[in-house]
Amino acid sequence: MAEILDGKLTSQALKDQIAEEVKAFRAEGGKQPHLAAILVGEDGASQTYVNHKVKACDEVGFKSTLKRFPADISEEELLKVVEDINADDDIDGLIVQLPLPKHISVQKVTDRIVPEKDVDGFHPVNVGRMTKNLPSYISATPFGILKLIEHYNIDTFGKHCVVVGRSNIVGSPMSILMARNGKPGNATVTLCHRYTQGLEQYTRQADILIVAVGIPEFIKGDMVKEGAVVIDVGITRVEDASKKRGYVLKGDCEFSSCEEKASHITPVPGGVGPMTISSLLYNTLMSARNEVYQSDVLVK
Repeated sequence: MAEILDGKLTSQALKDQIAEEVKAFRAEGGKQPHLAAILVGEDGASQTYVNHKVKACDEVGFKSTLKRFPADISEEELLKVVEDINADDDIDGLIVQLPLPKHISVQKVTDRIVPEKDVDGFHPVNVGRMTKNLPSYISATPFGILKLIEHYNIDTFGKHCVVVGRSNIVGSPMSILMARNGKPGNATVTLCHRYTQGLEQYTRQADILIVAVGIPEFIKGDMVKEGAVVIDVGITRVEDASKKRGYVLKGDCEFSSCEEKASHITPVPGGVGPMTISSLLYNTLMSARNEVYQSDVLVK
């Protein structure tokens, strides 16, 4: 039976670590880390997620600012809000909760955040620095996966890692991070996607299988190598009339069959998901401590 990679426990351990580091930083005369979030519209899931982020800030001793705007705010007005936060020296990190209304360009908003406050790790400068293995803010989901691997002491050195999914948010950066010269890292990486011909030929070779395609139960147990580490990033609501809420949450891997083959596996929910907020907090702490962009090399 596979060992469960518990994201809830790991996330709490990381938040506890962050809280201790905040205390130590402030005791040495450092500032209170400050995370700002922008929420546009009334999307229920987005509101819930932002509220979780605000609560997490309180848990670790951060200051937080939440700016809410109606769905009909213009792109120009929203970009001005971003610029105002960029200019606020007390704010260390800025996140813009997605999705945004269709009339607002996500790319324009992301690019307008100055890289040293881009704790979501989406700005092209941070993505570029990550690809060169330079100090950068790594987007929350890949960073959370790295922290989960670290927490469970999973050996990646020389292993074959297969990443299924090529998004700019998870799959693509994950493939780079697992191949880089670091720990975790130094794996031999194969990047696949839903259209890869003979996909199972690759997944069955994987010592570490990371799946992020957004298709429920896409990977079955017969596609998994015996003893592999399976990290399931996907989470999809699937209708189920037998459940009180009318749906169940499914990952990209069929848990029951994959668990029989794997040595370690993430559950859905409760695996990768909880790691994202704690990773975002860690990025914000790094920003407050000026660890990524030193004052003499700020990118403007």
